[in-house]
Amino acid sequence: MKNIVIAAGYATRLGELTRNFPKPLLQIGRNTILGRMLDDIDSIPQIDEHIIVTNHKFAPIFREWTETPQGEACAEGRLTGVAGRWKKPVRIIDDGTETNDTRLGAVCDLLLAISGKGADTSSASRGLDDDLLVVAADNLLFFSFREFVDYAYQKQTSCIMCHEQPSIEKLRRTGVVLLDSDNRVLNMEEKPEQPKSHWAVPPFYIYLKHDLPLVCASVDNGCGKDAPGNLAHYMVDRTVMHAWPMSAGRFDIGSLDTYREAVEKYGR
Repeated sequence: MKNIVIAAGYATRLGELTRNFPKPLLQIGRNTILGRMLDDIDSIPQIDEHIIVTNHKFAPIFREWTETPQGEACAEGRLTGVAGRWKKPVRIIDDGTETNDTRLGAVCDLLLAISGKGADTSSASRGLDDDLLVVAADNLLFFSFREFVDYAYQKQTSCIMCHEQPSIEKLRRTGVVLLDSDNRVLNMEEKPEQPKSHWAVPPFYIYLKHDLPLVCASVDNGCGKDAPGNLAHYMVDRTVMHAWPMSAGRFDIGSLDTYREAVEKYGR
């Protein structure tokens, strides 16, 4: 199983903090947002590689971070290197974009990772033919992805995560799923005006190898490109998918205020 980190956004809501620096590498205490996530995912036995898809503007910073020995300063001293920290190799894919207006979108970045072709890779690079764990890189999680991976292999289907969200207003700003008694996904809607359930979908997915042909054909068949939830929405109408209810919470870092709150709460 490959771990694909979608990290090609420009985080414009964080203003000057991320104008020239990637949000996933912002520090929370002595670690970064992404570093905390990879620490967990690297321990999952099925994972054999981490693939970080980023943009051309931030690719050198990610590359320096992964190639600098653990504990040594990199990126002008704003964070420390992590080379040798994880057992599984880390690969950076540059999607070639340099501005928020020219971004490819999360779904296209995933397809780029599957194809193995980025702005910094050979056209002969091997495409992926593996199970995929697909994660957004701007959350702090209070559970292990190992539970999610074990659930997908138990079900033998591609899977999404879900959590109960009591607020109708918040449900209107996210993906919402309708489930049967076995947690099979019956329906998924993005930002519904009238949510059909209280099950909200965070940006974490598993696509098993047998569903990759559907994933690869998604954009050509009308799937939205921008948000990773667009692909899940597309897939639930074309294959069997299950939803794993998160066993604990998460903290979504989407603005300058929430980043400061994360540093205050979890950076000590």
